[in-house]
Amino acid sequence: MTFFKIFLGARLERARRAETGASAVEWVVITALLVGVALAVGVIMMKKITGKADSLDLQ
Repeated sequence: MTFFKIFLGARLERARRAETGASAVEWVVITALLVGVALAVGVIMMKKITGKADSLDLQ
C-alpha cells in the first residue's frame, strides 16, 4: 500500500503543477488500479478467513 500512496501522491502533485491537470482517462486508470487492489485484498482475506473457519473442529 505504501507504493500506491507514493504513486498517487506523485500523480496528484504533477496534476497540480500541470496547466491542464490529469485527464479523465488517467483518473479512470488510477481508480481501476485501486479497485483491483481492494478486490484482491478482499479475496485474499476471505480465503484466509474461510480456510481458518473450515479448519475449526466444532464437535
